[in-house]
Amino acid sequence: MPGRPAPGGRHTALSVVTAEFARRRRQLMRMAGADAALLVAAAPERMRNADAAWPYRQDSDFHYLTGFPEPDAVLALLPGRAHGEVVMFCRERDPSHERWHGEVAGTERAVSVHGMDDAFPIEDIDDILPGMIEGRARVYCHFGREPDFDARLLGWMRRLRQLRGGGVVPKEFVALGHLLHDLRLYKSRGELKLMRAAAAVATEAHLAAMAVARPGRFEYEVEAELLRVMRSRGAVPAFAPIVAGGANACTMHYLANRALLKDGDLLLVDAGAEVDCYASDITRTYPVNGRWTREQRALYEVVLAAQQAAIDEVAPGKPFDAAHHVAVRVIAEGLCALGLLRGSADLAIESGAYKTFFPSKTGHWLGLDVHDVGDYRVDGQARLLEPGMVVTVEPGIYVPPDLHAVAERWRGIGIRIEDDVAVSAEGNVVLTAAVPKEPEDLARVWGGR
Repeated sequence: MPGRPAPGGRHTALSVVTAEFARRRRQLMRMAGADAALLVAAAPERMRNADAAWPYRQDSDFHYLTGFPEPDAVLALLPGRAHGEVVMFCRERDPSHERWHGEVAGTERAVSVHGMDDAFPIEDIDDILPGMIEGRARVYCHFGREPDFDARLLGWMRRLRQLRGGGVVPKEFVALGHLLHDLRLYKSRGELKLMRAAAAVATEAHLAAMAVARPGRFEYEVEAELLRVMRSRGAVPAFAPIVAGGANACTMHYLANRALLKDGDLLLVDAGAEVDCYASDITRTYPVNGRWTREQRALYEVVLAAQQAAIDEVAPGKPFDAAHHVAVRVIAEGLCALGLLRGSADLAIESGAYKTFFPSKTGHWLGLDVHDVGDYRVDGQARLLEPGMVVTVEPGIYVPPDLHAVAERWRGIGIRIEDDVAVSAEGNVVLTAAVPKEPEDLARVWGGR
């Protein structure tokens, strides 16, 4: 079946095909059982201020099951329903509304284009949906995520109890994430193509940022270059970019992006692109004047060695946290060798002293969300990696600017290196390998600018 329209730019041919969305829905219904109903609401429009809305971004679970790009919609999966198991409630076509806000799919295209079995106007959901879930043993939903939808769902339950005396009302609400998020953890071939496309856009954006980053520029000028490339390729930022010069890089989630880049500063840029809702996430750190100080280069080489060792741990059958443990070991040994930590690496790890410089984890799942869904532990043990999973690998060293326990020349240095890594049957594939990170390769970029 043909794919849905994708964003503009060079990646217009990439999208998840309609048949794959249908396969996901069938698999989820099999997991839930024939006596269940599954309800997923689209993300609501969110207001920025007054009557100005934020750019719309679909709920990731709703997108995963439908590919439907609009708000004011609810998906109902009803295993065994004679008149169609997959039902969409969505906005109807309305010429006067579309004149102001643009064309909508409507119920007809929800069926013909998006592959629903049946579709009804969203205005009629209170009259139609309660009867559809009547007699089901349980309802799978994201209770607690959207208060307005929760209130509506409870209203449907009250109505059924009042009408039927409680005999055929679903007795149980079940968290949908337990089933759905396990499915999302394994990326299909189509999903990996989109993630490669998102990585390619982010790669181009990072290279463009490197070309403009120099002393005397402001962090927001570098951010502007990142955003220019992403939007010119039909993508959007997967998250607000971090552009952190000097000691700002020691703030893990620095977002101000207002400071002047100074001669001698390192610049940490953490930015990713999103293509058709799939994310990339890349971090690089480099001196804005193209020349490392001895301390900067020494810490950078420790982080780079830690990242390379951690990437080697991303392979089928390896525990998710193996990459983190290896990165911690390399960083602790490096900090001890440089004199920032006293004693042995074993002692630094056992006591947690290394966390002064490396307080974060080494990675996370990546997919429709930057910090994607999926359990990191199963039955109390770190989850084993399998083909189709995608993780980030992002160790770092951050020397707080006010840490008087170390010599002043080390203070305020923040370094992170991050890549997106897909688990393959043979080992792993680094989706973001085209962004240079070896000091010699970075030097060639500076020479080119």
